[in-house]
Amino acid sequence: MKSACTVFLLLGLTPLFIWGQQSGTDPDQPTLTVRSTLVQVPVLVKNKTGRVVFELTADDFLVTDNGVRQKTTLDADTDSQPLALAIVVETGGAGAQHLGDYSQLDSVLDALIGNVEHRVAVIGFDSGPHLLVPFSSRTADVSRALAGLDKGDNGAAILDGIAFAVERLRAQPTRYRRAILLLSETIDQDSKTNLDEALRLIGDTNTAIYSFSFSSTRAAVSHEASKFRSSTPGPAHGCFSRQGADREYDGRHYSKQVLDCISQLAPPLRLATMSFLAGRTALRTKTAESVVQLAGGEFFHFRDAKELKAGLIALSNDLPNYYVLSFRPTAPTPGLHALHVETQARRPLVLNSRSEYWIEDDTTR
Repeated sequence: MKSACTVFLLLGLTPLFIWGQQSGTDPDQPTLTVRSTLVQVPVLVKNKTGRVVFELTADDFLVTDNGVRQKTTLDADTDSQPLALAIVVETGGAGAQHLGDYSQLDSVLDALIGNVEHRVAVIGFDSGPHLLVPFSSRTADVSRALAGLDKGDNGAAILDGIAFAVERLRAQPTRYRRAILLLSETIDQDSKTNLDEALRLIGDTNTAIYSFSFSSTRAAVSHEASKFRSSTPGPAHGCFSRQGADREYDGRHYSKQVLDCISQLAPPLRLATMSFLAGRTALRTKTAESVVQLAGGEFFHFRDAKELKAGLIALSNDLPNYYVLSFRPTAPTPGLHALHVETQARRPLVLNSRSEYWIEDDTTR
């Protein structure tokens, strides 16, 4: 379907709608946000046996934005555009046990980046993020940094690391595609970036995220599960609960109460709210996998250096085969937009695509 050049790896997967523009590369300089009305949705399609499907056209896809179908086009290859890649690696917590897995990734990284103009940075994080290698075209510096990582503290602030990377990617020239390669455990531990801000950051930049994760320790899982509470109250009286129901729903009218509750969820903007709440929950309970699902990248588990390399090779094989759909939203309302992509093919297919994007409110920027 597309050229086999692995540079499409991260370049063709721009999941975005809104991006920052800046004249230089200094992250401390102010950023000018520029609005585009074009939403791009990268989609990887496989059959039930895991083989990539190549022959689809724009007419084979159905894309909805907050439940409303959009008119889409299929974009041509963009594998000649330059790349800005932030490698975000956990050096603290359980990540300290995997630092040796990153010592021989030279050739794999070169294959992922491809023969294009590029800038790569390395960001380490434990209880906080640290810039280890500023954006540079010297990939040898990146390889040396990954091979010589120092053990951090007991923290694993994944969302803080991603937020740190996003802000620095925004400072790169706008002609560069942007991507994050996340190497971490599965669950965030005590990031200062709250879940709402994390959702906005993931949704309002043209950054694709690819995650390679090892399992969090049992202690970390128990710790996070004990902290998790829903911060969003439901409707009065519990909506679907018989106890304390409104008088008009008493007795045999309970079924009407349920239907009315469901109807409140039906309008398109309510879909975005549901997506937002689901995204917040998932970011807390399975952080590394959720950021990928939201941004439209790919997620891999690994236990050691061998599995990591195998996953990176598999990713490089998948990336040239993404379809990139684009559309101009019919209702560009500020806030989170829930995306859904499916095919109209009769045979069962498995799709991998982003599930949301964010439109900034000009009045509060």
